[in-house]
Amino acid sequence: MRDFRKILVWEKSHKLTLQLYKITSSFPKDELYGLTSQIRRAAGSIPANIAEGCGRNTQTELARFIHIAGGSASELEYHLILAHDLGYIESSIYPELNKSINEIKRMLNGFEKTVQFNAKKSNV
Repeated sequence: MRDFRKILVWEKSHKLTLQLYKITSSFPKDELYGLTSQIRRAAGSIPANIAEGCGRNTQTELARFIHIAGGSASELEYHLILAHDLGYIESSIYPELNKSINEIKRMLNGFEKTVQFNAKKSNV
């Protein structure tokens, strides 16, 4: 079992989630159960899946939850594009959000590959 709070990609995704909660609080009220909810759910799913995977007993299970976090990151990336295109996210803020989500996706990909390698190595 790992301490997820010591994993850099968890920390970055948690900070992004906090930032997106603040940003989405200014979205139109009619989006509360739509795009606001989708962005918050997808963002929160990334660090939550990392945390859940760290609580599992095997490297294989950890890799599976990191993979799920990666799917949530891609979903979030699309929702941010949509929110920007609808004018809900300012053009001055969007590039930094896009950069953050893409950095998180790259980190998750590398983390998943490392965990998968370690899982295979321990099964030999």
